[in-house]
Parts: sequence; structure tokens; C-alpha cells
Amino acid sequence: MSNKRKSCDHSENEESSLLVEEEIEGIILEIDDLEVLFPFERVYKEQIQYMIELKTILDANGDGLLEMPTGTGKTICLLSLIIAYKHAHPEKVKKLIYCTRTVSEMDQCLKELKKLCKYRNYVATKRIRTKENKFVALCLSSRKNLCIHPRVSQEDRDKVDIECRKMTASWSRQNVSEKTIGSKKSCGYFEEWDESGTDQALTNGVYNCDDLKEFGKKNGWCPYFVARHAITMADVVVYNYQYMLDPKVAGLISQEMNENSVVIFDEGHNIDNICIEALSVDLDINKLNKAQACITKLNNRVNELRSQDVDRIRSEYTKLVSNLRISGALPQPSATDDQLGAAPIIPNHIADDAVPGSIRRAEHFLRMLRIIIQYLKNRLNSEEHANNTTTNNINRGISQRRNQQARVEVESPSAFLLDLEQKTALDREPLKYFYSRLHSLMRTVAMVDLDEAAALGQLANFLTLAATYHVEHNDGFAVIFDPFFRGPSSIPEPKLQFSCLDASLAIQPVFTKFLSVIITSGTLSPLDLYPTLLGFQPAVSKSFAMSIFRTCILPLVVSKGADQQAISTRFEARDNISIIRNYGILLIELVSSVPDGIVTFFTSYQYMEKTIAHWDEMGIIRQLLAHKLIFIETKDVVETSIAYDNYKRACNIGRGAIFFSIARGKVAEGIDFKGHYGRCVVCIGVPYQYTQSHVLRTRLEYLLTKHQIREADFLTFDAMRQTAQCIGRVIRSKKDYGIVILADARFAKNDKRDKLPGWVLQFLNEFNVSITTEEALSTIGRFLRQMGQPFSQQDLDSIQLDPIAAIEIIKTHLVQSNKNKNLLHSNTKTATTQHSFSENNHLATQDDDGIPPDDYVDNEDVKMEEDDLSMSGL
Repeated sequence: MSNKRKSCDHSENEESSLLVEEEIEGIILEIDDLEVLFPFERVYKEQIQYMIELKTILDANGDGLLEMPTGTGKTICLLSLIIAYKHAHPEKVKKLIYCTRTVSEMDQCLKELKKLCKYRNYVATKRIRTKENKFVALCLSSRKNLCIHPRVSQEDRDKVDIECRKMTASWSRQNVSEKTIGSKKSCGYFEEWDESGTDQALTNGVYNCDDLKEFGKKNGWCPYFVARHAITMADVVVYNYQYMLDPKVAGLISQEMNENSVVIFDEGHNIDNICIEALSVDLDINKLNKAQACITKLNNRVNELRSQDVDRIRSEYTKLVSNLRISGALPQPSATDDQLGAAPIIPNHIADDAVPGSIRRAEHFLRMLRIIIQYLKNRLNSEEHANNTTTNNINRGISQRRNQQARVEVESPSAFLLDLEQKTALDREPLKYFYSRLHSLMRTVAMVDLDEAAALGQLANFLTLAATYHVEHNDGFAVIFDPFFRGPSSIPEPKLQFSCLDASLAIQPVFTKFLSVIITSGTLSPLDLYPTLLGFQPAVSKSFAMSIFRTCILPLVVSKGADQQAISTRFEARDNISIIRNYGILLIELVSSVPDGIVTFFTSYQYMEKTIAHWDEMGIIRQLLAHKLIFIETKDVVETSIAYDNYKRACNIGRGAIFFSIARGKVAEGIDFKGHYGRCVVCIGVPYQYTQSHVLRTRLEYLLTKHQIREADFLTFDAMRQTAQCIGRVIRSKKDYGIVILADARFAKNDKRDKLPGWVLQFLNEFNVSITTEEALSTIGRFLRQMGQPFSQQDLDSIQLDPIAAIEIIKTHLVQSNKNKNLLHSNTKTATTQHSFSENNHLATQDDDGIPPDDYVDNEDVKMEEDDLSMSGL
């Protein structure tokens, strides 16, 4: 069974080999009458506790928040328990949908699932001399990650999307006779799948991206469309968050998923931000110009069809005028015609309406788009609108906040629509259908120029969202006109931001539709704000401690530099040369004391660049290079990937390295520095958001008004969860060890420390809080000498439970759990337990020096390699 493909096919020879297969390690746990097959010989205490709480959530048909210490096997616990529950209750749980952020996390999940399936098949073989029933698990990723076309697969990601659609869109295939695998006009893999593959089901097995590509080459089928077709029938589906949360993508991918499914959001500490991004749209002058150019092309194409193929235009108009439901008149895109994605969420009472007559004719629809684009350009480019705004704005529902220099306007969707009506004489009602109407038109004229079409799609998306939500959720959105927005180039770039303020709007359909939704991460603390931000009541909300056989993490709060001066990146102190020098001296001492790799997190790209420039002038960079090589995270994914690879090479050859990174950046969110790659993590400053951001200011006002969450509370909550994510890079297993330096005096305050995960606080000694650089180095020396001592397998076994010890832990926990249920929920149908390391009274209070407008983080921060699910397509 070492060959992973063997698990995907049935044959007599394989069945025979299964019967003589050598033993596979694992244990069988009985958790409240549920048999859980766990593919390791021993289990940690926190893993048992985690699985018990998972079962509590599933029994209650509820939702949960679970924080599991980093490096303790969270993924295998999730898979083992939920697959066991699905096997025991097939009528209740039909599918597991596992949502991840990056491709590497997706691969890791499927790797663990393969190990689990191998053990489950082994146990089934021993019992009944045959494998388990049909079980299929697969991932769904972007076209680029799954393409096997000899020519197209060599292109970059955007080019792959464009070329794929040119060859697979229904209108582009009608007149193509050449349908071979190497064709430039068609894709033989897609044609073969379309002809015969749609009637075939994947055989037993767990398929990652490489497995799907191998399967596609073997059968001559397109792996991407095989996966798109198979996800509705698979037992386990692993894909990106956006496939579930972004309405445009979810309408294509997740709409048909079985309601009796369990949804997991792994690494969900930033899920509220992801929800907000899913319902937000940014437009600038460049995008508006592209949209305008696309309208011109569409108009020319419509005129061309009127002279050559008038029946196609007449057919579309007939559909739109037939008073059908919008779901029929404006059909959702198929798997091959998805260049814009599905329409945003449209309420049922809107879907029942007929398509407005004003946008049925293509020329009328395009004329309206031209007028709207010109209106938006005028508002972004001219100050007249701001100067002419009348004094009755408050009565019209406009909540305006003007920056005296930039004249930024912040208004509600209803106020924006009212102004649009007054300035252009256009009715707001047809705007609800613009996104679907645009898709219908693009299908009719067979347009695949994605670059310009994406810009026009974003404009239509913005108009549809504004017109749809302005009544029921008017306060949950803001329209922000910023004529002097400055991007990474620091050059004014006028921008329109349609910002969602209520994270619950994107995720509520998920909570409503599916059986259970579980949000989990190693860095969820503090847990208490998530239910409020996401609008749900968890059945279980709990953080788990880490079982240890030695003190493997050394957290230190360094509040004073070598000259005894307080160090901090607070706004009024960040340019202080003495503080910058103290940070440099701290790193010099660390690189000469700590072996292998050191990862340093700055609060923003801007602050990192400024600090490195000062260090270079002071000669600090030269002193650092004398001990270790330096690598820097940039906003370019490829550059950062190359830097990370070279960083690991430097650690492997014994040269040692230091990686300068950004909190909230791609390194903090998606790269693990296991073993000697991350012996020390240094957090320079508290990573507050840039509080002068108009989007953030508007969201803070909304949280205060809607949920009574104070500005200081939310900013501290957000900063500390980002800090916890940085800390999580330092240790990835029980055998690992590492040092954490929190280098800012503000970390010593209780309102900051109390919001760290419990598994970090269990290592934080009061004597290591608010110490100097010299004291920190002395403590580090003792810690490294202690970690340098060898440990035995017996030491490791002391925290690993055998089946007998595991049973005792389970019994004890269940007895206590039943007592709590009887005491607290004797009159309720389902039990709800809530545990948290941080209670509500731990909400942050404002710093004595006030919350600073801290640390600019660009809106264009580059993320880790993950599916590009923007308007440019899947």
C-alpha cells in the first residue's frame, strides 16, 4: 500500500495484497460510544480533549470555536473524529468541507487524510477482510494549479485562465473542428472529459493536485473540470475559503453542496476580514477606464451581431422580456462560462421580480453603464461635489466625514444611490440586476477578454451590492470616495471603496445552510469577540493548553534597550534614533547568541524599510551580516519565495540567517519555520492597523454603534491575534523549541498579554516580563543550554497516552462534561459549553498614551500563494 494510487482502484490482486499487508500503526478510541480510528500509536491529552469537544458540537448540530496549540496535530484530530462520525451517522453527516487559506495547507490536509484512510482500510481489512465502502476525497484549486495542457500550463496564472476559457467556453467551441490535445484552438483534455468523463465517477481514493493531474493524464480528461464535477459527490472536499465565502464564487462552486455537511474553516483567526473582503469592492480611475473600454468593445460586438446574427440578440431579448424569474431569465453561469463568476447574493423577493425593461435591450444597458462611469469619475476627480454638498446631508442619510486636505467622503449606500439618481436621473431599481445582466450579455456576444471584462464586472458587482443591501443592511456598508488615496507609489490615486462593515453578512448563509460550522486555529485568542463579529452562537468555544515534557517555548517581553530606554514603535516614538539603535543592538546580540534561523517581524513594510535604512547608516547591518545572512520579505510572491528558499539553505549549511518579515504579511500567515529554521521569533512593535485608514475608521464607528465594541478593544484584539500568528511560526512539533521576543514596552501591559493564546501564556513567566536586553540575553543563554541537553523517547512518551491512559482521560472528561450539562442545560435540547482563557472582563482598555495611528499596512500586501478568486475568474 505504499503506492497511493492503489487505494483508488478495486481489483482482486489489490484485495489479496491488502490481506497480507504489514501492520499499520494507530489506535482505536471510544469517545462517548463513537469509535474513532486515530492513525498514530499514541495520542496527546489535548488531542483527546479537542475531539471530545468536536463531538459535542456535532451532537448538538451546532457551531464551534476551537483553539488548538500549534504543532499538536489539529488537522488529524479534525479528520479522524469527523470521518468517524460520518461513518457512524451516514444519514446525518453526508460530507466534510474543509476550507484552507493556501495550497500548501490544502496539500498538508490531504496528506493527513491519506494516512487516516490507509489506517481505516487496514482496520476494516482485519475485521471483515475487505476495505471500507467507497470513499472519495479531493481538492479543488485554480486552473493554473490543475492545468495539464502542454502549452497553456506553461503560462502565468492570468494567462492560463484566459486561454482556458477561450478553449472551453461554449461559444468558442461551436465552430472549432480541431479538438486534439495539442491544439491551439481547443483543449483535447476538456473535449474528452465533456464527451465521456461527465458520466464517470472518481474511484476510491484521496486526490491532491498532483493526483488529479496524474489521473487526468492517464484518462485524457481535464483535472480541473473533473474536480469541479466531482466535488458534489465526494465525501471530503478541500478548497480555499473564497469558494465558500465569496458569493460570486460560492454561487458557482458550493451552491449544490449537501446541506448535511460539516464545514471546517482551518486557520480561521482572520475569518472576519476575509468575510468583509468578500463583499467589498475597490475601484480606481484605471479600472473605470478599462470598464469604459470594455463597454465600447461590447457595443461594437452588439452592432456586429445585429448585422450578422440578429437571431442571437433577439433570443436574449425575448428571454428578458418574458417575465420569468431572474434565475431563469438571467441564468447562472455554467462550469465553462464563468468568466465573471456567479451573481452576488440576491434575496428571494428580488429574484421573483421581472427583469426591468430599462436594461433588457443591450444598447440601453450599456448606455446606463457609460453614464454611471462618468458620474463616478466626476466624483473622484472633482472637488465640486464636495463643495456643493448641501446641508441636508444628515437628513438624506449621509454619514460624511471629511478630511480637510483630501475631502474624503464617506456615505451610506442609500445616500450614494440618492445622489446618483439626482445627478444622472437613473432609477436605482435596475442596478440590482446589473451583474447578472452583464454576464448574460457577455455570453451572448461571446466575449473572453478578461482583463477589461474583470474591471467592468467589478463595477457591476459594486452597483448590484449597493442596490441590493441599501434597504435591509444599509448601515453594514459604506461608500468611500477618496480623491487623494495614496498607494505603494505614494502618488495620489483616486479610489472608490465599497466597504462591507459587517462580517456576518458573508458567513451567515454558511451558518444557516450547513449542519455544523467549526472555526479553528492555533491562534484564535481572544475568543470572545468572534461570536459578535460573525453573528453566531457557538455550541462550544474553547482554548486548549499544550502538554509538554520540557519548557520548549521561551517568551520574553523586552521593554528596555541596552541604554535602559523604553523601546516601542508607538507613533510618536518610532522615528526616535535611540530606539531604532536599541532594536538593532538587540538583534546583534541575538544573532551572536542564537543558532540557525531568526525570524523578525516588523509592523509594516514602511517601518521595516525605514528601520533597515537607519541600521545600514549605523553599521548595524554590517555587524548582523558578520554572524548571519539577511533575507527580506517583499510584496512580490516570487521574490519572497526565492528569499525563503535561500534562507533555508543558509540554515542547512550552518551559516545561519535572519528573515525580515511583516506581521500580517504572507510569511506570518502561511510559512512554517519548523526546527532550526525558526529558533527565535522577534516581534518589533505591536502590529496595530493603520488607524487613519478611512475604511478602518468607518468600521470602528460601525462596531461601536452596532455592537458597543470600543475602538481600543477591537484594535488591541486585532493586534494581538496578529502577534499570536507570528509567535506560532516558532514551534511546529513537540520536539521543537524556540524563543519569542516581544520587543515593545506595551506588550508588558495586562490588556495585551491577556489576549495571547493560553498555550503561550502557560510559558510566560512573570520574571520575563518588562526586562532589558541584557536580562533577556542571560535568560536565553540558560534556555539554550537546557534545550541543548538530549532527551529520550521515554521523555516524549511521558506526554503521549497509550490506549488505556486515553480511555481514562476520556472517562474523566465525559463525567465532568455530563455534570456540566445537567447543571447548566437540564431544560434545553442541546448542551452549550463555553470555555475561554480570556473572559469578557479582559477586553482591552485604552493605553495610557492613547491608541496611536499605528503602522501603515498597505491594502495591496501580497498574500501567500493561493487561488486567485477575484473577478478575473476561478
